[in-house]
Amino acid sequence: MSMPHRAVIEHMVRQAVYSRLGKPLPRAATAPNPLVVNISARHCHLTPEAVEALFGKGAQLQVHKWLYQEGQFAAKETVTLIGPRSRVISNLRILGPCRTLNQVELAYTDAIALGFEIPLRLSGDIKGTPGCMLMGPSGFFEMREGVIRALRHVHMSPADADFYGVKNGDAMKLKIGGDCGITLDKMLCRVDPSFKLEVHIDTDEGNACNLQPNTPVELIK
Repeated sequence: MSMPHRAVIEHMVRQAVYSRLGKPLPRAATAPNPLVVNISARHCHLTPEAVEALFGKGAQLQVHKWLYQEGQFAAKETVTLIGPRSRVISNLRILGPCRTLNQVELAYTDAIALGFEIPLRLSGDIKGTPGCMLMGPSGFFEMREGVIRALRHVHMSPADADFYGVKNGDAMKLKIGGDCGITLDKMLCRVDPSFKLEVHIDTDEGNACNLQPNTPVELIK
């Protein structure tokens, strides 16, 4: 049996404390779901054909760790990314399940180290983007396009969207507290009944604000 996510436990504790004290819950505590902010490190999404080319005929991704969004996981399998001028990043994690297109998501720092000039794109919008070569234990797979920096975004259910007064495709701000506090603009809203409330930022953004498990965060319309 898996334990609830830390943010869920903190949300329940806040509700219990305010109830015990007989105080009205603040608006942030009465949201349908607790806000979770996670740093999305560099990774790739692959088609079944790419997985077989890299790991052998009939190969399938194996679960290493389940992610916060239902059905999504970090795979046990990793690949080596070969960029311009043969610069490489090894142990690039694959996220499953398999998708209908191949995509590599990097932070700008990763791209600079590899010698890429990558665009800022919505996941899945890969037309005209740089490609790369991936190497696995059983072979190579050439991606002719698909290397991007993903737009920072927030996953939310329709109930969450109603609470915050936004709709799919809208932009929000993420206010991050702490000693290195910053506010990130242009946080794309992605609304779907299957989504849990979760913000994804990349390693550059997470390092800039020294994001920690106890760092206060707030979504602002």
